[in-house]
Amino acid sequence: MQKTILHLDLDTFFVSVERLLHSELRNKPLLVGGTSDRGVVAACSYETRGFGVHSGMPMKMARELCPEAVVIRGNAGTYTKHSELVTEIIREKVPLFEKSSIDEFYADLSGMDRFFGCYQYASELRKTITRETGLPISFGLSVNKVVSKVATNEAKPNNQLKIDLGYEKPFLAPLSIKKIPMVGDKTYQTLRNLGIRQVKTIQEMPMDIMQRVLGANGELIWKRANGVDHSPVIPFHERKSISTERTFDKDTIDVVRLKGILVAMTENLAFQLRRGEKLTACISVKIRYSDFNTYSKQLRIPYTSADHILIPRILELFNTLYNRRLLVRLVGIRFSNLVPGNYQINLFEDTEEALNLYAAMDRIRERFGDKSVLRAAGMGAKTIGRMQNPFNGQPPVVLAHRKQ
Repeated sequence: MQKTILHLDLDTFFVSVERLLHSELRNKPLLVGGTSDRGVVAACSYETRGFGVHSGMPMKMARELCPEAVVIRGNAGTYTKHSELVTEIIREKVPLFEKSSIDEFYADLSGMDRFFGCYQYASELRKTITRETGLPISFGLSVNKVVSKVATNEAKPNNQLKIDLGYEKPFLAPLSIKKIPMVGDKTYQTLRNLGIRQVKTIQEMPMDIMQRVLGANGELIWKRANGVDHSPVIPFHERKSISTERTFDKDTIDVVRLKGILVAMTENLAFQLRRGEKLTACISVKIRYSDFNTYSKQLRIPYTSADHILIPRILELFNTLYNRRLLVRLVGIRFSNLVPGNYQINLFEDTEEALNLYAAMDRIRERFGDKSVLRAAGMGAKTIGRMQNPFNGQPPVVLAHRKQ
């Protein structure tokens, strides 16, 4: 059966939601993201694009490029709610779909042509989403995920594009190599240094040359440039790790504060593990200093999801890592090597009171929010917390560094 893959992308999603809620923002240059100088642009309106603004850039730079822009901090809970409205519509209308980010979806429409034209069906789905949610959305339709995604980006804003079977290479050929998914700034510069500007040049090159220049990624980029992609639509995403980090508005050398934030981060991620019935066997700590040098250290541990085991290990890693006595710009932690399971009681060290305490605290957090119960050491970390269970199969809520 010939594949038919639909890619849907909500146009400047955070901006569109803000304009839906606040009509006075329409047709005004708008930036959504961190409002401090250390903040990052999570989304920007098309009115700001002409000034060179794009999502993922520092908010300070965006303000300098477009000083008349309205800056909004944004609310992850609000965006999640509107994303779920779109998700429910797609879930009702499409036999198999993948939610790859808060504002981006793939759907497998293979075989539907024998009952109903796929392009017509996708067009009506797009109209339904716009009518019921008030949000603009674009789509691309082709034989695979890569070509459909590129087609969506070419169709924007608020439009649609179908690439017929056999026309994948001609469609991609005149485009910039930066339009290929997975070609970031560094890869783009490497290819430009070779004199490659258009996708057509890669299509005319032997694959082994790309492999010699870019390694294993060279083969993947060559295939994508030629419109070849066999990746399936995956309805559920299994998280292999969870992490959190904090960039400070002002660099700090306050070790007590740094350790307090690490405690709050560890406590919150441990709760996420227990909520998702997961255990971790690898923990890591990251520090970025004011000179932008970044260091990380990881440690293998027995599988656990208990605060009283994780917190001391995280602080040990921090003490080992933090030895430069320089101002710190960012700290973060990460739990990986995740497996399904519940915390195994230690026969000699754990008490029934401690386990009951964990259960009671988790019930309170489930009912009143992640920050309803905190250790005193982590009270200063007011923004540590999540809007939803990270193991529900959905992608992360905010992808601030993804160019929209």
